[in-house]
Amino acid sequence: MTEQLRLMAVHAHPDDESSKGAASMAMYVARGVDVLVATCTGGERGSILNPRLQGKPEIEDNIHEVRRKEMDAAREILGVKQSWLGFVDSGLPEGDPLPPLPEGCFGLQEVEKAAEPLVRLIREFRPHVITTYDENGGYPHPDHIMTHKISMLAFEAAGDPDAYPGTGEPWQPLKLYYNHGFPMGRIRALHAYLTEHGHESPYGEWIENWEQSGRIEREITTQVECADYFEVRDRALIAHATQIDPDGPWFRVPLEVQRAVWPTEDFELARSLVDTTLPEDDLFAGVTADVPV
Repeated sequence: MTEQLRLMAVHAHPDDESSKGAASMAMYVARGVDVLVATCTGGERGSILNPRLQGKPEIEDNIHEVRRKEMDAAREILGVKQSWLGFVDSGLPEGDPLPPLPEGCFGLQEVEKAAEPLVRLIREFRPHVITTYDENGGYPHPDHIMTHKISMLAFEAAGDPDAYPGTGEPWQPLKLYYNHGFPMGRIRALHAYLTEHGHESPYGEWIENWEQSGRIEREITTQVECADYFEVRDRALIAHATQIDPDGPWFRVPLEVQRAVWPTEDFELARSLVDTTLPEDDLFAGVTADVPV
């Protein structure tokens, strides 16, 4: 008997799955891997970022339904399955001092309680590998940080027969990764290529802000070559029409340049219960030794 490999990607909002690890997911689907996106919130408080759709009451008054339809379209493009965990978007607080988060939102939930639907989903889907965000959320959005917290708890708890009774048979995932959606190595490499070849780069200010921030670059342990699926990634991202300006900076670097300069999506191995050797080029490195496929 053989077992199909399974990958779960845990994301905060609809559209996150299409901007972080999307090409890798599409590649794994094409290889026969069963891929499930777990979306924590409905994105109800997300701003409408596409200038073509701003100021339209039919969208603003029905943003929850609109974003669900966008997620359906992106899911079809990527070829993945998708489940909602059912939490309410916290929004991104702005101002000094920052305003309090809205009552009842995802970012204010008790971590132990909020992890329960994810534990249930892990036990139902039985993933071998999970991807999520680092402790800073990739960027400090309260929903991204909460996504990290429940992912870490659920990874440990899902295999514990004494944890979360009534949520299904225990299942222990074997590896957990943090997404590196925009590592500075990639940003600098693309910026250098564009400027050296006489093209305008959208990354100059980005690099300057990063260097002034004093932030430390995180380790990339795993680079998945998936350049053939960058076009699928972009189509899925554009399907989130309220969130993405198709003429915006996301799409200013030609795909052929991206494929030539940085043909991978990048991850950081955070937990592994199987033997593996770093650096890796496969999220399932070490898993296939334990799972007959």
